[in-house]
Amino acid sequence: MITGRETITYYNNAPEVLRYLWLQLDQNNLSNGNMTDKTETNRVRDSIPVKFFPLASNAYGYEGGFKIKSVKDATTGKDLSYSINFTMLRVDLPTAMKTGDKYSFIVEWSYVEKDRMQFSERGGYEFFPADGNALYAIAQWFPRMCVFDDYEGWQNKQFMGQGEFALVFGNYRVRITVPSDHIVGATGMLQNPKEVLTKDQIERFDRAKKTFDAPVFIVTEDEARKKEKERSKKKSTWEFHAENVRDFAFATSRKFIWDAMAVKVGDKTPLAQSLYPKEGNPLWAKESTKAIKNTLEVYSARTFEYPYPTAYSVHTANQGMEYPMICYNGGRPKSDGTYSQRTYEGMVGVIIHEVGHNFFPMIVNSDERQWSWMDEGLNSFLERETKRERYPDVNISWGSPKGMAGYMRGDKEMMRPIMWQSDDIPAGDFGPNAYGKPAAALTLLRETVMGPELFDKHLKNIHNVGHSSILSPLISFVRWKMPPVWTWIGSGEVGSIPLSLAISLWRKYWPTSWASPKILYSKPKKPTSKALRISLHVWSKTVSSPKRKKKPWSKKAITSIP
Repeated sequence: MITGRETITYYNNAPEVLRYLWLQLDQNNLSNGNMTDKTETNRVRDSIPVKFFPLASNAYGYEGGFKIKSVKDATTGKDLSYSINFTMLRVDLPTAMKTGDKYSFIVEWSYVEKDRMQFSERGGYEFFPADGNALYAIAQWFPRMCVFDDYEGWQNKQFMGQGEFALVFGNYRVRITVPSDHIVGATGMLQNPKEVLTKDQIERFDRAKKTFDAPVFIVTEDEARKKEKERSKKKSTWEFHAENVRDFAFATSRKFIWDAMAVKVGDKTPLAQSLYPKEGNPLWAKESTKAIKNTLEVYSARTFEYPYPTAYSVHTANQGMEYPMICYNGGRPKSDGTYSQRTYEGMVGVIIHEVGHNFFPMIVNSDERQWSWMDEGLNSFLERETKRERYPDVNISWGSPKGMAGYMRGDKEMMRPIMWQSDDIPAGDFGPNAYGKPAAALTLLRETVMGPELFDKHLKNIHNVGHSSILSPLISFVRWKMPPVWTWIGSGEVGSIPLSLAISLWRKYWPTSWASPKILYSKPKKPTSKALRISLHVWSKTVSSPKRKKKPWSKKAITSIP
């Protein structure tokens, strides 16, 4: 059970008067009677996997979803009127908020965390029967404010599970209390190593920050195996700080092996860190942190320098999911430690892809709930480029025109244009539509139309260019904004290439309709705990359109209920 109490201070930077606020309740996607189940379509098949039967009948007996205990005015303590519409929470304000106003309110909530091995969901825990321990990967675990943009107002589309997130930025100070034999990784940088690590671990951690040629083991496999047999009754509180992030996630377990190394990115040295149980070895010790390093180096060279102080890769079975500075990745060897080429390639690919999401959409902040291709397509292209440069032994046909040829010869009646609302794309078409086709189009543009030298120059420099370009969504690099969708098409010329020629190559990929820009106004954040004790102090920097005055930093204190 995760129980929390959060205090939100919201600034209205919009010119509109706001009479209510919207929050996101992602956990309600697993509540009884959720909208996903009500609207899901399927097809009759000759056979289905046995694991689907308990899910269909709720034989697991899981009762998911947020339980909202109260919503109160932070000053008066009076109850506020609110309503829940599936995965959205509307809070009615006692007084309308004019431009420049701020308002603070408190939400108390809880939910039961799930066994993610039983559900195809992003967060949860995995239990290891052999040693009686669990690995917790906690995500989308607190009510988060919705985006209010300058085009359509509130982005309050329901969370259906496929279309991901529309979020804005804040600064976090997070304290997570866990058993003292746990290792914790999270969005942000650890602030109190002397309070939670042993003397040897502190020395290794400091050495890792200055080591660039190979990972340093902060917790070895032998040490992790020893802790698996222990059950510490003591508690330790890990504190993390993160600036300019649009979300917060964390992972914790006594099973974790921990290695790290520094990566040179311009004048910065972000720390690449991997957390994984012994079940991930020997593959994870060999490849995970190396893959983080390769991703940060190639993406930074191709686009903009990675601005965050760290990047985690956490091993979670059968998964690939990204959050700011931390991602959860699959790729598990067999029980005897052997693994196939397919497992190796899948593990390398998913780490590159999920770490790469720190660039898109964690910094170039597109609206994933509306358009999945804006981050997934560009990220899939750069994932392929990273593998092409750093992994000559890895197949890179996916995301290339040749790799997409078989799909494109398929039934056109079942296909959707790339620029199609995320949750309306059939599940079987989602991968090719949001990932493969955009990556193939960019590969075609690079290798055939513009040539690598010209394309790479534009991709690298476009965030400093104020005029039109077919790659102009990247003008939002390091601007922490949501780029307009239509700027993917642009106007004028592309590095002396007539736009009409470039556009003609995209006609089978993009439709004729245009989409909406996403530039944010204000935002707050805060969460809490789960049998873990967590307290947060959040500094939330409101974000507005370029012509609008930004609000100053505002401190918000949130204390969890254990």
